[in-house]
Amino acid sequence: MTRTGSVPGRPFGRLLSAMVTPFRADGSLDVDGAARLAAHLVDDQEHDGLVVNGTTGESATTSDAEKDQVLRAVIEAVGDRATVIAGVGTNDTRHTIELSHAAEKAGADGLLVVTPYYNKPPQAGILQHFRSIADSSGLPVMVYDIPGRTGVAIETETLCRIGEHERIVAVKDAKGDLGESAWVIKRSDLAYYSGEDKLTLPLLSIGAVGVVGVPTHIFGPQTKRMILAHEEGDVARARALHLQLLPAFCGFFRTQGVILTKAALTLLDLPAGPVRPPLVSANAAELGRLREDCAEAGRTIGTADQMAHHNDLGVAL
Repeated sequence: MTRTGSVPGRPFGRLLSAMVTPFRADGSLDVDGAARLAAHLVDDQEHDGLVVNGTTGESATTSDAEKDQVLRAVIEAVGDRATVIAGVGTNDTRHTIELSHAAEKAGADGLLVVTPYYNKPPQAGILQHFRSIADSSGLPVMVYDIPGRTGVAIETETLCRIGEHERIVAVKDAKGDLGESAWVIKRSDLAYYSGEDKLTLPLLSIGAVGVVGVPTHIFGPQTKRMILAHEEGDVARARALHLQLLPAFCGFFRTQGVILTKAALTLLDLPAGPVRPPLVSANAAELGRLREDCAEAGRTIGTADQMAHHNDLGVAL
């Protein structure tokens, strides 16, 4: 596979996942599992890149040392044929800069930086935060705008000013406001990546270039075909694929996305393991609904025997 990170207008490729961080049954980091999962996503699920240590990677409950371990394992596994973006965002500018330096030293291709969360900085503080991180590193930066988690949205004017920095090149958009996203796309050179799978096609229609997905862990090829169909002008085909995948695009988020993604991967005998507290593993009802959603979207996960013998993923699987 040829790396796609240098393609003009698509700095990190078309199809990426916010990769889960595999753990062993005792909750410890599964470094070998991370390497195997990364290889599966790139080689079998047709990914152009991976985001490591993002929210879906349970960055809130992994240590800085664990983040470095998993990042290095993924880079070693797939860094020659896919872009690897390190999630480094925190609500402390100084700590984020430290993580950025560590990611650059490890060999990451870029940085994912989320809006500082919980402390709800004003727009001036958000602007200063992103500029400080970009100034401190030689890596390209993807801004992550997800007000539902952070408690504060990046306003359109602020995003346009952030995008003036030469190393801030992209946005992972999970704001859910297509009108404001369109204005930023019109007024800046930022490459837009959908951060909400169900809005990928609508965002593509106003100028986005790809997705950083979650159901893409197991629906990668189908999602990529949707993106390519849109690029090729086959609107009907892109729409048909979007509607086919919609049950998965929505179903993976009936509870926390990482919970059901790890459930799906486990049912497919792929590295995942449990989630770390305070998250809890999927229960029997959630597993059943997940299988229904995936089947409606065109993929069977889990056998009848697996479902009959396990009440929830926290017990066995």
